[in-house]
Amino acid sequence: MTKITMAAVALAAFGLTAPMASAQTTTPERPKGEVNKRLENQKDRIQAGVKDGQLTKGETKHLVRNDKAIHAQEKADRQANGGKLTGGEKRQLNRELNKNSRQIYRARHNNRTPKS
Repeated sequence: MTKITMAAVALAAFGLTAPMASAQTTTPERPKGEVNKRLENQKDRIQAGVKDGQLTKGETKHLVRNDKAIHAQEKADRQANGGKLTGGEKRQLNRELNKNSRQIYRARHNNRTPKS
């Protein structure tokens, strides 16, 4: 009997939270699109490289600066176009993200380690 009650409570809770989750909207400044997902992934890769001792302080600063520049460019492009990116802007941002991704990989695998 308690299993049925717990199941009913769980279903009721899910039923109440599902509409709230779909009611949330993103602002035009930072919508969750492909570019932001990739930037978040690259940020995680940089942090993992720092944690593992694979990135020097200079490499980390350089990679973070690149990510910030890409995000600033995306924000400027979106503001110029009412919150949307044109096809050309998406291609350009993806090229920059690809380049930064390669730089992260190379920096993490170049056998340089931070000074102790």
